[in-house]
Amino acid sequence: MAGKYDYIEENLIKLKQKIAKSCAAAQRDPKEIYIIAVSKTFPADAVASALDYNQLDFGENRVQELMEKEPEFRDRIIHWHLIGHLQTNKVKYIVPFVFMIHSVDSFKLAQKIQTEAAKAGTKVKCLVQVNTSGEGQKSGCDPKETIKLVKEISQFENIKLKGLMTVAKIMEDEKDPAEREIVRGNFRMLKNQFDDIKNMNIGGNIDMKYLSMGMTSDYDIAIEEGSNMLRVGSAIFGYRD
Repeated sequence: MAGKYDYIEENLIKLKQKIAKSCAAAQRDPKEIYIIAVSKTFPADAVASALDYNQLDFGENRVQELMEKEPEFRDRIIHWHLIGHLQTNKVKYIVPFVFMIHSVDSFKLAQKIQTEAAKAGTKVKCLVQVNTSGEGQKSGCDPKETIKLVKEISQFENIKLKGLMTVAKIMEDEKDPAEREIVRGNFRMLKNQFDDIKNMNIGGNIDMKYLSMGMTSDYDIAIEEGSNMLRVGSAIFGYRD
């Protein structure tokens, strides 16, 4: 697909090279790392271009934007991830087609996903979002509530809980060692919770497989701290206006 979004192929190649380098430094296998291309605010043509270069997973923040793009790709294999805050009244719109919801942060939301998934006769893969930075404006459950929420979700037949997600504190200076340490602390907290829950063998629909942490600015730290799912936007699509 020649044209405006040809640069995406080069960006994907560069990103994979950088991830491989970070993995080598952390003695990890790059094949373990799942890349989600965050396509919010970019048009369907940009998604199509990335899809042409074998990028299958795309993250959207807003239900409305996801619903506008989804019909354009019904004849192709594509995995849509809802990575932004999800309101209960919007759940019904995405349940029939979403590949994974990363932002389950309350029992009420999980209950609604269960209800709508049961109605649609489907099972929805979800991650519990944890607010590891303690910032009031960020979504996510309180880290003290994570295990309780996971146990509550374990009773829902139409949800497959696949792991945890967090958004670390945004750095003002990505080279500042002090800021990087704060981010590292956020990621380490989530990794510790992930391991603890894994070791509990809660059973039911709980399969702790994915640790979704790390974005364009901090994925190198996330890889060092055990992330296996990166949500990368600007390093693939370019910077937003």
